[in-house]
Amino acid sequence: MERAEPASPGVERRSLAMQVVVICVIGVGAGLAGMLLALLLHLIQHLAYGYSAGHIVSSESFLAGVTGSDPTRRVLAMAACGLIAGFGWWAIYRFGKPLVSVKRAVTSDQDRMPGATTTAHALLQIVTVALGSPLGREVAPREAGAVFASWICDRAGITAGQRKIMIACGAGAGLAAVYNVPLGGTIFVLEVLLGTFAWSAVLPAMATSGIAAIVAWIGLGNESQYVVPTFDISASLVVWSTLCGPLFGLAAYGFHEVTKWARDAAPKDWKLPVISIVNFMLIGVLAIWYPQLLGNGKGPAGLSFDDNLTIGLAATLLVLKVVITASSLRSGAQGGLLTPSLTNGALLAIVLGGLWNLIWPGTSLGAFAIVGAAAFLGSAMKMPLTAVVLILEFTRVNHDFLIPILFSLGGSAMTFSLLDKRLAQPSA
Repeated sequence: MERAEPASPGVERRSLAMQVVVICVIGVGAGLAGMLLALLLHLIQHLAYGYSAGHIVSSESFLAGVTGSDPTRRVLAMAACGLIAGFGWWAIYRFGKPLVSVKRAVTSDQDRMPGATTTAHALLQIVTVALGSPLGREVAPREAGAVFASWICDRAGITAGQRKIMIACGAGAGLAAVYNVPLGGTIFVLEVLLGTFAWSAVLPAMATSGIAAIVAWIGLGNESQYVVPTFDISASLVVWSTLCGPLFGLAAYGFHEVTKWARDAAPKDWKLPVISIVNFMLIGVLAIWYPQLLGNGKGPAGLSFDDNLTIGLAATLLVLKVVITASSLRSGAQGGLLTPSLTNGALLAIVLGGLWNLIWPGTSLGAFAIVGAAAFLGSAMKMPLTAVVLILEFTRVNHDFLIPILFSLGGSAMTFSLLDKRLAQPSA
């Protein structure tokens, strides 16, 4: 049997140079895509709710704009959201090519993400979240980055193995761009999409996410997602984090199962527009009294981190957020669960932390919220390492918070894993 001749040094250098070019192009492309999607989201928010006129990116938050808007406007905006979501996704399922997820595109050699259909799918997510859908916006830039990476790889003629890595890197770069989380995008690629920390994956993941984040600064600025006060850790917070970790895991498992059921049960036929319109109009009615419900949850999370929620309001918002997130998925709307999961964890932490302060007073509710957000997010999304990094980059909180975050997330992830294994086993 003849042995294959090794590639010449010249061929290897040209191959390496091509990989470097592809990495740079993907980083720039994903950064621009993430930036443009984020700018589109802000523009629609301002037009729909009539705040910060003349600005696309402003210092006034979406929550402040929604709260200051007329209640009738909230209902009308959500009615529009239901119409666009219902008929938009019905049209995609009726006339578009079958959608392929980023995860499937990374793990399969045959499945390719259809460019036009995936782009329409991503734009629908951005438009509906901007109008007030409670689902997350992070899937759209990931899909846009992955589709662009796939397109570049097809023209660069790289190997199948390299192609999978580049598609994953494009998705991570899109995440890094829209949230300004270069390290979070890198870890997401390695932990969630590729499941490896090999150098062949680490280096391109770091480069593409870093480039994308810098490119997105052009339109979005170098800003963190949340501005939080300075919190100090305490013995009380560390003990609470250790004891309540399993509770976050239990809650995250319940949320994961409910949203999974809701996605699986969603219609794709004529029922989709009907259910979607009813669902989002009801959310608009709820927003008359609770404007915090509109959007992906960034508003309530920010209030939690900033110590601006009472225990009663946090508990009410938590229940309603879970209900409307599940109902929106059940109605056929699409979107991510990253920010909704983070928000649920923060709200649950406000409730548990407030009760804990009755026993051992002195800890800020905002400090509980940061820990709880990481514990819930890491378990519900099955990405503990990514969750830790995202929380640190989202809030730029004191480095010492790693201690209670890791303690709480450890208990949460372990509980989630045990429940997942035990309850997923078929009955005898």
